[in-house]
Amino acid sequence: MTSRHERRRRPRTARKNGGSQHDHLTRGSRVDGDDSDRVVCLRAVQHALHGRVPIRILHARVDGVGGGAAGIGRSSHGGLRPDAAVAPSTWPIGGFLRSSKKEEEGSVNQSADRRPPIVVITGASAGVGRAAVREFARRGAWIGLLARGRDGLEGAKKEVEAAGGRALVLPTDVADAEQVEAAAAAVEGRFGPIDVWVNNAMVSVLSPALEMTAKEFQRVTNVTYLGYVYGTLAALRRMVPRDEGVIVEVGSALAYRSIPLQSAYCGAKHAVQGFVESLRSELIHDGSRVHITTVQLPAVNTPQFSWIKSRMPYHPQPVPPIYQPEVIARAILWAACHRRREVCVGLPTVKAIVGDKFIPGLLDHYLAWNGYDAQQTAEPIKSDRPNNLFEPLPGDYGAHGRFDRGAYEFSLQFWLNQRRGLVAAAALGAAAYVAGRLAARSNGRSGLGGAEGRAPASKEMYG
Repeated sequence: MTSRHERRRRPRTARKNGGSQHDHLTRGSRVDGDDSDRVVCLRAVQHALHGRVPIRILHARVDGVGGGAAGIGRSSHGGLRPDAAVAPSTWPIGGFLRSSKKEEEGSVNQSADRRPPIVVITGASAGVGRAAVREFARRGAWIGLLARGRDGLEGAKKEVEAAGGRALVLPTDVADAEQVEAAAAAVEGRFGPIDVWVNNAMVSVLSPALEMTAKEFQRVTNVTYLGYVYGTLAALRRMVPRDEGVIVEVGSALAYRSIPLQSAYCGAKHAVQGFVESLRSELIHDGSRVHITTVQLPAVNTPQFSWIKSRMPYHPQPVPPIYQPEVIARAILWAACHRRREVCVGLPTVKAIVGDKFIPGLLDHYLAWNGYDAQQTAEPIKSDRPNNLFEPLPGDYGAHGRFDRGAYEFSLQFWLNQRRGLVAAAALGAAAYVAGRLAARSNGRSGLGGAEGRAPASKEMYG
């Protein structure tokens, strides 16, 4: 008998027991838009809900904040968010699709028959993690909250409960594999099987590399790289046997293009990228339906710049242009619900990736001249100010940092990325239109030239 590591990947149609008993929901049905994403998401809904969801919930109408899908695609003031995901039938975790009013009143299967999605978020106490907590909570998720600082976790728990969900506060240092494993077990023991695991916790040091200590490099690596490894493995130990689940790795443009003064952080993000690519190939080899995706971020307005350990003379800042954490939170939620290998947020992220591929040497010199000033404001700071490198700071800092002014609340690049099929179709249509116009103009000129060329012959013929 061949081992799990020796066998070839089995076709999904030849899986054990002949496939899912609910495959009829996707076979033979018409799928619009991104076919592969839609089919896979429909299957994931079936798995997450253990077959107890009514078929018509897959096509539930979004009625707004009060009903439908709990306000999917709505901003806080009630309008549609331009970069919100638009097709509720593509959410893979069934709890994100709350029942409509009619279903609550007269459905054969009441909402009580469907369990909410179970989500774990590391670094949930502040910044991007805190914004992601709010985004998932608005979709009815039950969330395991992991971070070191209890004050921020308790604040996040209150926000989840205010949104109608449930939360479990788990003070955890992700650099400790045993703590991460214990937290994962606690979430499943309290809420049930984990559907989505979001790795987001990080620390950094703003300093020239030669001035950093070995302990500082080790700490940044243990949290920002090994913390992701431990979280991913804890999730996989639970998801792989069930053959379902999504892991979202919150990455950075710095995973592709490093910048000065953050050598430890950039190295950790590069390491995460290498780890995920290797792991993804292993999952494909094993024929696993567990999906792992990476969300690559631009500069974000989070509280970390108020507590990052720094040896620079001025207050740290994200390299402009800066985005609000809610933009990233929506991208994380969207990535959890679509089988994309990687999701890039913001044009600066794309520019960094492309630039490093084609002009790395030029970027070396550009960042040498501009990278120092771009990461600092004009405000002097004390060298001994408190930082969170080894211990969390007390207090609840929320999601936003001090750079609200000028921070973007919308990413056109991500909005287009969500709709790349539509964008591609529009581009092809525009290209076809232009080609048709050029061909018509060319034919018109050809016809006119032919008439002029025949005119003299005509005169000779008819005298």
